[in-house]
Parts: sequence; C-alpha cells; structure tokens
Amino acid sequence: MTPAIFGIAGLELTVDERAFFKDANPAGYILFARNCDNPQQLRRLTDDLRELHGRERLFISVDQEGGRVQRMKPPQWTAYPAGEAFDLLYRTAPASAIEAARVNAEALAIELAEMGVTVDFHPPLDVRQPGTHDVIGDRALGSDPMQVAAIGRAILDGLARGGVVGCIKHMPGHGRSMCDSHKEMPRVEASEDELEQDLAPFRALRHAPMGMTGHLLFTAWDAENPATLSPFIVGEIIRKRIGFGGLLLTDDIDMEALSGTIPERAARANAAGCDLVLNCWARMDDMMGIANALPRMSELSAERLDRALSYAAIPGESTGRTQLLAKRDALMAAAGEAA
Repeated sequence: MTPAIFGIAGLELTVDERAFFKDANPAGYILFARNCDNPQQLRRLTDDLRELHGRERLFISVDQEGGRVQRMKPPQWTAYPAGEAFDLLYRTAPASAIEAARVNAEALAIELAEMGVTVDFHPPLDVRQPGTHDVIGDRALGSDPMQVAAIGRAILDGLARGGVVGCIKHMPGHGRSMCDSHKEMPRVEASEDELEQDLAPFRALRHAPMGMTGHLLFTAWDAENPATLSPFIVGEIIRKRIGFGGLLLTDDIDMEALSGTIPERAARANAAGCDLVLNCWARMDDMMGIANALPRMSELSAERLDRALSYAAIPGESTGRTQLLAKRDALMAAAGEAA
C-alpha cells in the first residue's frame, strides 16, 4: 500500500485514475467541492472507490469543519457553524457548549457517513492568538488551551458516534501563524515555554486516533525544517512530548509553504516520521511521482491506519440528524438568553 492520501479530479473516476489507483493502492482519498455535486453522485463515487480496492472501511476523507471550511455545501448538504460559535458559547455556558459541539458533530458525521465518507479532518486544536493571520481565525475553538481541548474532545466523540473518524490538527499548533501556509511559510519565533500553550490541547487529546501536522517553522525546535518535514518535531515533540501515538498524516503537501518538487516533499515527510502524505490536487504526474518516491507503508503505519479506521462506531440506530440539530440550536439559544 502506498502511504499517501490522493485527491480525485472530478465527479467520477477517469480511466487513468482508475488504472493508477488500482496499481498504486493508496491508503485513501480526500474529497473537495469539485467532487461533490449531489448526494447520489457522491455516494456513487465513494462506492466506486471501495469497490476498486475491495476495502469496505476505506479511508475516504473530507475537510468538513463548518463555517468557511465545508466542502459539501448547501443546498445539497447542511450548513454547520464555525468553531467560533462554540468558543463564544463556552464563555457563558461551558457545559452547553460542550454538548452543542458534540451533537453538532454527530449530526455532521451522520451526513458524511451516508455519503460513504469515513474520515473528517476535524477538529482543529490550534489555540487562537491575538493579532495573527486569519488562516485559523474563526475556525479556532478558543484561546484557552483547556477550553480548546474540551470542545475538541466533544467533537471527536460526536463524530465517532455518527460513524466517522476525527483528526486533530495542526500539530504542534497553527495558532501563532502570521501568514497563510497555503501561500508561504509561517515562521514562529515563540520560546519553548510559550509553545507549551500550543501543545496543551494536543497533549490532552493525545489518544485521538488520527492527527495532522502543520507546515510551520518553529525556531525553538528546528530552525531549518517545518514541522511536517522535521524529524525532531515529529519524533521528539509530537510523538514524545505530546505523546501522540495515533496515525499521523501531513497537511496538504502541495501548499506553498513547502519547497522542492511534490515527490521530494512527500519523501522528506515520510522520512521525518509522518505515516501518510496528503496530496490534494489530483495532478496525475504528482501522484505518480509520489507513488514512485515513497516506500511501501510500514507495518507500524499500517497498524495505526487499521486502528484509526476502527475508532468510529458502525452507523446504525441513532438519534436522527434533525433532532440532533434541534438540540444544538436549543442549547445555543438557551445560553444566549441566559447571557
């Protein structure tokens, strides 16, 4: 199995994609708006991927946080609030915020599971900092590390109840970024003591099944390599200091924060200790280059992948989405009235 997550160009597999994916046997796939036209089409696509590989529990992922990060969009799919909504609610009614986040995530997961999606790259555990770039912004669950952890834990639980595996991101923390890592490399000059605040939510949720790195340069830890490509940050900070033992994948390897060819970036991330490389843009030359550049998935990474995909409940009898969303709205309204 190739230790990579690949994108898909359109609404259905092309002949070339089908042949390449069958041969390369990637760990899984990521979906974007370009792949999501309507529920019937999307379910056909995910079923096709499962049939291609003969894996019922296939890693099929999406960024579906809510707010501005939502690949499956209205009116075909439900609109969900950004993380900031739960941050604001927590300030006046912590228990209500935690339960609202949980039921919101469960409703979201049920909708994803109905489409054949098994992984949601959610929640972000990046601690919001004043005066930073809005690449995180209203996606953040708060500026207090323990609040972020509490809401993040509720989201992971809700996703799992709905049949989807969550993924904590962006380790070791994206909250101090002064630029957008999609466009350039963020350089974080904070001290080790200051960075303890960024690590705290990840440490609290270190037993999460899956995590994602961020493409940021932390001068206190590695002045030469961004976290995704740094053996020290992956091995010493993420694996040891945070204590994360789950499946670790990169943020999108195509992002302009990184340099070098796409296959070179993939090979460096793999050598640094990332289990899987995420490649989003479905460019066949890049995907073929990655498949050639990477070794076969290690036994340890394969074990982590299997363990992560078994984390979520098998969808079955559960509270309906309508009732879950009504409960979320009631909690948020009641807290607003009390404030």
